[in-house]
Amino acid sequence: MAPTKKNPSKTDPYKSLKEEAWEANIEIPRRNLAIYTWGNVSAFDPDKGVFAIKPSGVAYDQLTPESMVLVDLEGQVVGGKLNPSSDTETHRVLYRNFSGIRGITHTHSPYAVAWAQARRSVPVYGTTHADHCAAEIPCTVIMDAQAVKNNYELETGNLIVAMFQKKKIDPLHSPMALVAGHGPFTWGKSAAQSVYHGAVLEEICKMAQLTLAIDPRAAALPEYIIRKHWERKHGPAAYYGQKK
Repeated sequence: MAPTKKNPSKTDPYKSLKEEAWEANIEIPRRNLAIYTWGNVSAFDPDKGVFAIKPSGVAYDQLTPESMVLVDLEGQVVGGKLNPSSDTETHRVLYRNFSGIRGITHTHSPYAVAWAQARRSVPVYGTTHADHCAAEIPCTVIMDAQAVKNNYELETGNLIVAMFQKKKIDPLHSPMALVAGHGPFTWGKSAAQSVYHGAVLEEICKMAQLTLAIDPRAAALPEYIIRKHWERKHGPAAYYGQKK
């Protein structure tokens, strides 16, 4: 009698989650969002309460779905043989506080990092920005010494959450943030969408910097144009793209 073939999805209940995280991570160098090991993506399964994330310090071309590390919302590693990303605690804080997100991306893309190092939020200078985010891209305050001493990565997540709560920003409408002196974090309804938002953020930051180079006193786009571009893509009567 021939041996019974095992169904991979039954032997590994996290197979698709690890594949999603792996595919999103290898998209980082494809989009020129980070070199070497300077970025990470995670994919979250809210039903299982677990996310798959890039292992720490492993180059993108060496990653496999099996190398992804599984972490629960309590911060415990529940699968994988490697150490998870050093930014794991930041991802965990965001998943616990931003309901509805299923993927998070952190990179060190140059223009986004430049704005973060300048400790500046990015104004809505044009419609490209408004198409994807109807408000400025917020930048946190610089982290204080005690927070760094406590738990740097966890406090990074806390900085982002506190800023969104203070400014009453909807994280699903504004899926991107800058951490002062550090760099960008983006998220979405999937790991792939979080990388997409990372690429969009980098382009927006680049366009904003070029705008200021031409005119340091450039004004933000009028609110009525910002609202028009946001609503035509994301509003209840959106008409951009094809009907589903």
